[in-house]
Amino acid sequence: MNNMVMSSLRGRELFSYLPAYYENSRVMQADMDAKGSEMDLLYQALEAAAAQFFVRTATWGLSRWEFELGIPTDLSKPLDQRRAVIESKLRGAGKFSGSLVKNVAEAYHGGKVAVSFQPEQWGFTVKFIDSVGIPPNLEDLKAAIEEIKPAHLAVKFEFNYLLIRDIHEKMTLSQMEQTPLSIFAGGA
Repeated sequence: MNNMVMSSLRGRELFSYLPAYYENSRVMQADMDAKGSEMDLLYQALEAAAAQFFVRTATWGLSRWEFELGIPTDLSKPLDQRRAVIESKLRGAGKFSGSLVKNVAEAYHGGKVAVSFQPEQWGFTVKFIDSVGIPPNLEDLKAAIEEIKPAHLAVKFEFNYLLIRDIHEKMTLSQMEQTPLSIFAGGA
């Protein structure tokens, strides 16, 4: 009895459709394994292409999204930052409101933000609630908000930082040394 190990998932499936008298045929097993391997590659390519239709799963298709939305492509940026710019641009359509700013900011930040308006100062504030320090793609967020806000309104950003009360007797020296300085109040 010859039992060849078939490496292709779809090759094993193809082989299962053949009549039982091919069960011990190494030639048919090899043939179905070769055809199945090609089908496996085809399905992988189809899945990769389908992933490009969704911003959150796109990789090489992000440049197409950026082109369609008029966003300059910067291949040196991480994929998650490029996706955030695209999502923000997609969310940023419509009448200007606090919820629009919140929606756009959360697309960049990936966390919760609060938006408050100060009409007497002709401005509004975007406060990052559930993160510490400055988000890595803040410049992209600033550009997106500038694009959606009325020109007469000023925008301020508020960040959370680690304070002495947050680390005193709660973090070891080793943990503090591994924490980026930018998330401490007064850090660079």
